[in-house]
Amino acid sequence: MNPLNHKKLLLSKWTAVKPVAKQKHFLVSRVIQPDDPADAIQLVEIEAVFSKATQVIAWRELQDSSVWRQGWV
Repeated sequence: MNPLNHKKLLLSKWTAVKPVAKQKHFLVSRVIQPDDPADAIQLVEIEAVFSKATQVIAWRELQDSSVWRQGWV
């Protein structure tokens, strides 16, 4: 499990363990704020470096070391 602090997610770099369609390296391009500011952050938008495609995922998914590695490996 990757140690992770949700406050340091923005612009962090990630490598997919199993790349799909040449999308291996990703950058957290946006932290999606909840409607109620008292609620905790749940979602982030990641952008593929190669294709610039974006997807929204739960930020806690990045802690799964079988799917993601922190940094560009």
